[in-house]
Amino acid sequence: QLQASGGGLVQAGGSLRLSCAASGRSFSRYTMGWFRQAPGKEREFVAAIKGNGGGTAYADSVKGRFTISRDNGKGTVFLQMNSLKPEDTAVYYCAASQRVIVSTMRSGNHYDYWGKGTLVTVSS
Repeated sequence: QLQASGGGLVQAGGSLRLSCAASGRSFSRYTMGWFRQAPGKEREFVAAIKGNGGGTAYADSVKGRFTISRDNGKGTVFLQMNSLKPEDTAVYYCAASQRVIVSTMRSGNHYDYWGKGTLVTVSS
């Protein structure tokens, strides 16, 4: 089970840190991803991190502004979001998978477990 938190309202240029806590065992075996869905738009990939934390991937739209990290001891993945823009406004979801590989990390179809989203609103 995944539980995302940390969303809220922030002004453009501000920062937020999202967290996603996982229950269960073997958290380190899972690749963790963040996805988002803006109103009226399809879900899109944001960032992902391999189980051992050694490999990460980012959407071009967030590269250099967002950082994904994880604490396997606490079963938690984080998304540090800096220099937020109004277009970052969306519901953010965390997801987990043991079967993604590097070429499929950006595809939501390859994630098996999803948390309830947390809303991020960036005002201009």
